[in-house]
Amino acid sequence: MKIIKLEWRRLTQGGKTCDRCSDTGWEVRRAASELRKLGWEVLLEEIPLDEESLDQSNIILINGVPIEEILPGAQKSESCCASCGEMLGAPVMCRTVQYNGTTHEAIPASMIMEAAALCKEEFSE
Repeated sequence: MKIIKLEWRRLTQGGKTCDRCSDTGWEVRRAASELRKLGWEVLLEEIPLDEESLDQSNIILINGVPIEEILPGAQKSESCCASCGEMLGAPVMCRTVQYNGTTHEAIPASMIMEAAALCKEEFSE
């Protein structure tokens, strides 16, 4: 059985997260569910971050590696996140991922599953 660790980090203020991270959260949970249906053991960890760790918000790590380092040609990028700006009271640039000519503010389950399939090493604690 393939074992994989998915880690999703997102800004949390007062128990809430921004719209972009919330959408990524739905997608990462959906990917975890689909991978389990395929017979994988999935360890999903959701990490809330404070304002000081904003640069790590909306990141997905697979077995400790950022998704953009797994998918061929993918790149980390950023764009203004109005929802985070509302939460923090100032304009905020948040993580996005460019892949196959598209900039993804919320990381789709299909990308997460593709990256998981490309992982050569199983997670071990």
